[in-house]
Amino acid sequence: MAVRHCTGTIGAADRAWLSGTVQEPLKPRIVHGLIRSCTGIGEYLHGLAGVVRSHISPEESGPEQIYKTRKGDNTMLMNMKDILAVAKENKFAIPAFNISDWSMFLGIMDLCEETNSPVIIEIHPDELSFTGPDLVTGIRERALKSPVPVCIHLDHCSDFGKIIYAIQCGFTSVMFDGAHLPFDENIAGTKKVVEAAHPVNVSVEAELGTIGSTNPADLEGGAAKIIYTDPEDAVKFVAATGVDTLAIAIGTCHGLYPAGMKPELKLDILKEIESKVDIPLVLHGGSNNPDKEIGESVTLGINKINISSDIKVAYFNKMREVLEDKGLREPNEIEPPCIEAMKVVAKHKLDLFQTTGKASLY
Repeated sequence: MAVRHCTGTIGAADRAWLSGTVQEPLKPRIVHGLIRSCTGIGEYLHGLAGVVRSHISPEESGPEQIYKTRKGDNTMLMNMKDILAVAKENKFAIPAFNISDWSMFLGIMDLCEETNSPVIIEIHPDELSFTGPDLVTGIRERALKSPVPVCIHLDHCSDFGKIIYAIQCGFTSVMFDGAHLPFDENIAGTKKVVEAAHPVNVSVEAELGTIGSTNPADLEGGAAKIIYTDPEDAVKFVAATGVDTLAIAIGTCHGLYPAGMKPELKLDILKEIESKVDIPLVLHGGSNNPDKEIGESVTLGINKINISSDIKVAYFNKMREVLEDKGLREPNEIEPPCIEAMKVVAKHKLDLFQTTGKASLY
């Protein structure tokens, strides 16, 4: 791997380490710094796998040592693989709250710390384009100080360049969404992302089958017709890609269900898939589904559930109500009631998914 691919500022010690003149264990700061400074990031990440193997000491072997975020360390910032391993072992699910501004993030973090609950902070690529990378930097800083486990996850993304950009920004987990592709192409795309992300200890989620949509215009996408995940395909897919988590299609839809539309989860498909694969399973479109079915899906093996519409509706409905007072103009007067309304909904999800209090397990 040549240093010429990097255009950012790299210290002399790091440059010497890269050139091979200094033989020492791989340092987390080196890897993270290089991710932020390389423009040829795709080529860099592919080359990094070999660097890790050749430079890391035996006692620190394995890419999981690049970010020191495992049990026993001071920080609780984790990738998806580590945070969900505990959920899978202890049979609970962690909500992935989709947030798109700082106030929503603060409300979710405050709630999870108040309830001693692990949390996944999820951002869609379109939201990342809107907020910019500085929001992720702030989220990382808060997570590094938090007493509860936190994962920062990039939601639905089929653009390899945007996935690499998210890794540069500091996400600890990314999703490659190739559900719309033919099976072999989905495998190839997922494997490409896995090969880029794993050397820097970033987890990868993929999707097999299609999630429905109550509104195709929503940024989270979804399909007009649900294609349920085939359990045998799930086995082949996991083996071929090395993916860390798998989002399966069992009947949910993105968005809020309109009047007269009744969701019905195919829990028999979930049972079969869970019996055949050994990685955590993910449920997208978790908003607005009957509590009974969602709760049962957790007991049957779902370990991550995406929540977006429910918390945003609570937040912005309260904001519309608050703004009926035309004299209000200060964010510190307008936003706190919105945060509290959102926290009520989010607290219900934590309880329903059996997440509440589980931070003590890490």
